Amino acid sequence: MAVCSNLVENLRMKKVEKITLGWRERVGLPELSHLKIKAKIDTGARTSALHSFFIEKIAGGVTPRVRFGVHPVQGDDDTEFICEADLLDERWVTDSGGNRELRPVIKTMLEIDGRQWPIELTLTSRSGMRFRMLLGRTAIRKRCLVDPGRSYLTSPKRAKP
Repeated sequence: MAVCSNLVENLRMKKVEKITLGWRERVGLPELSHLKIKAKIDTGARTSALHSFFIEKIAGGVTPRVRFGVHPVQGDDDTEFICEADLLDERWVTDSGGNRELRPVIKTMLEIDGRQWPIELTLTSRSGMRFRMLLGRTAIRKRCLVDPGRSYLTSPKRAKP
């Protein structure tokens, strides 16, 4: 019995090393067509957001679903992915400009630096924004540290062609 309780205590006390992120990183969304996308890390934002150029609810299933299109690269509207996911919720979100919008919320896996965990993402048009994805503080809480003076700490920045 003492061996089992020591094992449980050791597992509780084992700390997983946190990932250090820069203010922008390349992240993966393996459940969404294996997307790789540049994300702005924003600890001032509670929720995470993914650029979607169209969003439609899919009727007829037991679990509500949503279909949406993603242009993962800023300035490139030719590259597109059509994704589907379970609709987790719809929430009112206030953006940095003070505008309120009712957004669909999905749950999907996030991949950074070889590690994966589930996050909630709101879907919205970010066509006027520099980054097609915003990674908010709830998605990285207890897993990551942010160094705001650095970029691409988990993946090298690609050279421009």
